[in-house]
Amino acid sequence: MPDQPLYNIRFQPANKSIKVPGGTLIIDAAAMAGVTLDTPCGGQGRCGRCLARVEKSTSGSFPVQENPHLTAQQKSEGWILTCLTKVSEDLTLFIPARKEREKIVVQTAASRVARPIECEWARYPEVRRVYLELPRPSLEDNASDLERLKTALLHKHNIENISLDVSLLRQLPKTLRQGDWAVTVTLEHLSRMGENRLIQIVPGKKTGPLLGLAVDIGTTNVVMQLVDIISGKILGHVSTRNGQVIKGEDVISRIVYSEKSGGLDELQRLVVSTINTLLREVCEKEGVDSADVHEMIVAGNTTMAHLFLGIESKQIRYEPYAPAAMFFPIVQASEVGVHINPGAPVYCVPAIAAYVGGDITSGVLSACLFQKKNLTLFLDLGTNGELVLSASDWMTTCACSAGPAFEGAGVRSGMRAITGAIQEVRINSKTLAPTIVTIDDAPPAGICGSGLISAVAEMLLTGVINRSGKINKDLAARKMDNGSRVREGEHGMEYVLAWARETGVGEDIVLSDVDINNIVRAKAAIFAGIATMARLVGISLESVEEVLIGGAFGQHINVEQAIQIGLLPDLPWEKYKFLGNTSLHGACNMLLSKQARLQSEDIARKMTYLELVADNSFMNELTAALFLPHTDMSLFPSMKGLLE
Repeated sequence: MPDQPLYNIRFQPANKSIKVPGGTLIIDAAAMAGVTLDTPCGGQGRCGRCLARVEKSTSGSFPVQENPHLTAQQKSEGWILTCLTKVSEDLTLFIPARKEREKIVVQTAASRVARPIECEWARYPEVRRVYLELPRPSLEDNASDLERLKTALLHKHNIENISLDVSLLRQLPKTLRQGDWAVTVTLEHLSRMGENRLIQIVPGKKTGPLLGLAVDIGTTNVVMQLVDIISGKILGHVSTRNGQVIKGEDVISRIVYSEKSGGLDELQRLVVSTINTLLREVCEKEGVDSADVHEMIVAGNTTMAHLFLGIESKQIRYEPYAPAAMFFPIVQASEVGVHINPGAPVYCVPAIAAYVGGDITSGVLSACLFQKKNLTLFLDLGTNGELVLSASDWMTTCACSAGPAFEGAGVRSGMRAITGAIQEVRINSKTLAPTIVTIDDAPPAGICGSGLISAVAEMLLTGVINRSGKINKDLAARKMDNGSRVREGEHGMEYVLAWARETGVGEDIVLSDVDINNIVRAKAAIFAGIATMARLVGISLESVEEVLIGGAFGQHINVEQAIQIGLLPDLPWEKYKFLGNTSLHGACNMLLSKQARLQSEDIARKMTYLELVADNSFMNELTAALFLPHTDMSLFPSMKGLLE
């Protein structure tokens, strides 16, 4: 047998060379030359960390192996993954420094993330501020103060059909005279009613920002943005745990608690207290007065909207699942206890059904789904999974309860996606040692939803867990850096993601069989909902042209790993786009454009709702999805080879 030809491989900038036989993996050639490359995945091409660029080759056009971790532009520039590429000619390779390689990997992932889609909204907020100089009363002109104000608004700004509360009317005489008949009026235009309601009247000419609040009340988290209504600029962004969590992690447990004596009032107080805490935080950060906030848009699921407004919600959990309301009255901030301008209008985005709320209405608005002609699947992933299928002139929606696992709850080491949360995991297939990435590169404090998806996918691919989601007990004997990563814990078998000495919390961060079971059930509910809705609408998942993902942690999901665990359909990656918190983004749109608010109401009216509970096949789909990635592997062809 003839000797294998040797090829010269030079590594820059280290200026090291090695001659190796054809067919040698470049990563092995690098090791022989004394050049170290990271392989968190054990050299299986899953992490993209062993990047190199071909600077020179004998042929002049080095063939690049297809890999989803490389973009088309990177391939054209000569980038390769050294763990998958074999030597077949003389090469000169450039190996970036570790930090630079990590930066490229992050940028590659970011290139797959879509920015929020901007619809063409006319900038015309419902709330506005006007300055007025009124004629003084006299014996010849002794019209009332209110009539004098109304006349000035009509003649100088063409604003008519004025209404105001008696509390504002009580202040009017003093305010007009304090300002020497010059005042600044803040008012709200009610488009559907053609009415203009006065919110505030202050003496003299008031300057400074006219502020609004966009609030996403999630079952687990509350997120807020402070917006300058005049400029459209977002001034601040804050979030925290929904204070209601202590009374139940999901909507059903909250509804049950609300039925207790005083329960509804307590839940309403808890969520308003959460909002006021965030309000105080963002106003202090931006150096503004909360009294200058003159409007608030609230997007949340149907139960959250009811509890925020103090409306009985118990009918939501009983057939036929008919809530008290899906279109909510505009209330004043003082009525619900939010510490902004007392007369500021608080608008709750209309819901679609008992389990598809204003957060989805707002998300559909944000994603411009109502304008799309192609077959599109929209997913909002959080404590509840809401799904929308649309094409041309129709939109259909359904909901499935995923539980709070994707938001870090119900998992022993789970946490929100904040500093210190593990958001990505890679496990070396040979040593089972994990490589973790945390938010802000801080010491790990726990693991968030995207990290859980990443960890479970890696555990499956490396054999730490089987397709039922159970940890392989036989691996407990394999000792590593500080003992075995697989061990018996208080809640059964567990895998150690980070030792206590490495964390910021002083204890091991682990995933147990119980934790993994919660993730498997959550992902099964989402996929079963997608499959059932597609079947009821009469389409195949393969025919979906675009998948838009919103929700609290949607922008952090790794598509590859979400497909690997069976959370998302096995579709080409380019079909997926991540839009971030579409609920909050839609609420911001409504602050700045009455056209957007009217469109949201049309969306809520026109959406067709499918009740999955009424369809017997949903439970069959759910049961089939309780495996990783699924009992029917033909639905996940990309996983067949990986698992084999």
